Amino acid sequence: MIRTLDDLDCEGVAVGVRIDINSPLSETGLADDARLRAHVETLSELLERGARVAILAHQGRPGDDDFSTLTAHADRLDELLSFSVDYCDATFSAAARERVAELEDGEAVLLENTRFYAEEYMEFDPERAADTHLVEGLVPALDVYVNDAFAAAHRSQPSLVGFPQRLPGYAGRVMERELDVLATIEDTPRPRVYLLGGAKVGDSIGVARSVLERGLADTVLTAGLVGNVCLLASGAELGTASAEFVYDQGYWDEIDRAGELLDAHDELRVPADVAIERNGERHEIPVAELPQETETPAMDVGSETVAAYSEILDDAGTVILNGPAGVFEEETFAHGTRELYSTASEADHSIVGGGDTAAAIRRLGIDGFSHVSTGGGASLALLAGDSLPAVEALDE
Repeated sequence: MIRTLDDLDCEGVAVGVRIDINSPLSETGLADDARLRAHVETLSELLERGARVAILAHQGRPGDDDFSTLTAHADRLDELLSFSVDYCDATFSAAARERVAELEDGEAVLLENTRFYAEEYMEFDPERAADTHLVEGLVPALDVYVNDAFAAAHRSQPSLVGFPQRLPGYAGRVMERELDVLATIEDTPRPRVYLLGGAKVGDSIGVARSVLERGLADTVLTAGLVGNVCLLASGAELGTASAEFVYDQGYWDEIDRAGELLDAHDELRVPADVAIERNGERHEIPVAELPQETETPAMDVGSETVAAYSEILDDAGTVILNGPAGVFEEETFAHGTRELYSTASEADHSIVGGGDTAAAIRRLGIDGFSHVSTGGGASLALLAGDSLPAVEALDE
């Protein structure tokens, strides 16, 4: 059983809260604060109840352009919350412990990027994670641990699985809500339709296999790069540009996996037409008529596919979306994603799998969904029936 904030008496208690505010950055700071906003409920509740809150989070990966300090994040949280949020440029050193000890009831401090330390970018079993410098260094300053970082829950890193081995662990409101929705898919209304797109081909094929074999899906629609891989698996001549892109991304094995699924499950659908760029314009071509030599890869599904998929989505009791239907960032190729997502939002029960999918609905201005997940990889793992290390650590 996982304890939640309902089980926590936190007045005057030093609470370590792991959140996921990994965000796109601009030259002037945060380019999108959606993930920060998601955690406002948990942080506000703890602070209103008199907790002394030490916030743990990460930004980017070592070597990437978005690997940075959390100063901008602290400033934005201070604006979003009705409570003081300070910033500390240490995570588990004596300076960090002293800063946490100085907190008054109802105050918070955002500690430095956990991934500035090599241990956090490695994965350990929970017992070993509890012995890392990161956990051992900060535990003496804390009384309890709250994990609200659902978007990172598929990682077995020290800040996610180590602290619950040494401190009483609780799920924050984001974590609680995500588990309530995504772990109970089998209870949602039918017909149940999955729309899988985007570029996380391996994860999406895994989800398709899991939900089809477990009888959770009545139909699985494919689009985006996932759809292109499934088209190649079906024997379609997708054109040299699309095929080369798939192969360059290292998806040879995924074509074989998709082929096995197509042979075993009629419920798995592939696009009937695609859109390519020609002389700077959108051209839609039926898959059966694609010329072998194409200068650009398929960038979106075509209108015939949108119509066929929309008819299935119209009749669905539940729709689960993960991944866009095309290169939605370019208006010329946003048509498939916009139309399919808009139709999906009208279902009685509609779930958005987070990550690029959530970014797409924000960019396209589509709302009305029953639930928008904060986690891409984590939601995919849960939808595929996999366990999440950070959730297991809380359960223990």
